[in-house]
Amino acid sequence: MSNQKREIAIKISNVKKRYKLGQIGGGTFKEDMQSWWAKVRGKEDPNAKIDEDTRSNGKVFMALNGIDLTIYKGEAVGIIGMNGAGKSTLLKLLCRVTAPTEGEIDLYGRITSMLEVGTGFNGELTGRENIYMNGAILGMTKAEIDAKMDDIIEFSEVKEFIDTPVKRYSSGMFIKLGFSVAAHLDSEIMIMDEILAVGDVAFQTKCLKKMKEVAKKEGRTVLYVSHNMNTIRTLCERCIVLDKGKVIFDGDKEDAIHYYMKTDNDDRLGVYFDYTKSERDYHFGKTIFVNSLRLLNTEVARYMINEKIQFELNMKSTEDIDDVKIIMRVKDEDNVTKIAAALSEQFSVKKDSENIIQFELDTKGLAEDKYCLSFEIIQQDSTGGYYSYDNPYAKIPIVLIEKNTDKIFWSKKYWGNVKLNNIKLLQ
Repeated sequence: MSNQKREIAIKISNVKKRYKLGQIGGGTFKEDMQSWWAKVRGKEDPNAKIDEDTRSNGKVFMALNGIDLTIYKGEAVGIIGMNGAGKSTLLKLLCRVTAPTEGEIDLYGRITSMLEVGTGFNGELTGRENIYMNGAILGMTKAEIDAKMDDIIEFSEVKEFIDTPVKRYSSGMFIKLGFSVAAHLDSEIMIMDEILAVGDVAFQTKCLKKMKEVAKKEGRTVLYVSHNMNTIRTLCERCIVLDKGKVIFDGDKEDAIHYYMKTDNDDRLGVYFDYTKSERDYHFGKTIFVNSLRLLNTEVARYMINEKIQFELNMKSTEDIDDVKIIMRVKDEDNVTKIAAALSEQFSVKKDSENIIQFELDTKGLAEDKYCLSFEIIQQDSTGGYYSYDNPYAKIPIVLIEKNTDKIFWSKKYWGNVKLNNIKLLQ
């Protein structure tokens, strides 16, 4: 069915949202008078902070800068982008938490939303009373709310506490009840910020299934913001990428994720990692300490598929130790280890010396994606186990990119993170 024949749920036309930067006052009467006198004379404010952000103009920050979108009834649409891209601001405008500075937003239906823990709840009221209150806000009668009450309570998994004031709820209980209310009450549009990340994994899966159901079976419109690409893949068919307050991509979810990966800001991909003062998850030996790990053969931590990644590791030790090894772990964007590799050779570290080694990691077989690398300094024992000397809390971001764009785009959802060698015909 073409877009022209589909029923519009949300129409956003040239929407902009400006915020004033800085403090309301200068902090002292003298600074306020200086700023006022400069303004009267048409001069630059002597107390204004220097800001080179291209979205800033004087003391104005463009959180959204000309958004045009049309979203149709029954669509489940993902919204992704870096922190500060404007995702949450857009949702707040749609929920009328705040108003746009310019432009128009037309909503064709009632909205339920979850933008943060406890949204729409009164802490002094019980869970049951909050359900009635939310339903009344949507214009539902008591009889209509009563008809859905049992389903809401059952789905929320907080039946035992439904008559307890919600101010005593944990964040997880807030999420469960809040989502259940949003999913079951009569609204045409359902808006979710990535608040589901607070809940447990089983409930997240249950919520995603429910959102998919309300979009496909009930014809409701779902907008979902998340940094978890797997949940975007599970729920959405269409995905929007925001960057610096603008829409930079709008289309198929896989293409959107692919585009987001390739246009991610290089500033997030550091090439030098100093762990002198970093936290350790644990530190067994208290003898070897990693000072730094540096990427050698890149300036932006981006590599072509099958390219080798070279490192330089700097460490110190309080004693001489032989037969030391390194384990590298490759994690996905959800911080889940997908594959690991160990240094084949052993090396030695010397007491009170600067111990520097260089090594490389072969990425052959790893599919195109964003990854994080972590590492551990170990010593293997004769039984096949190992002793850990240092395990810094390291998240080294890298991006692998497919050089030949004419190949089929690799879909992690269906094919995973690792590519095996090509299948060959038997002669």
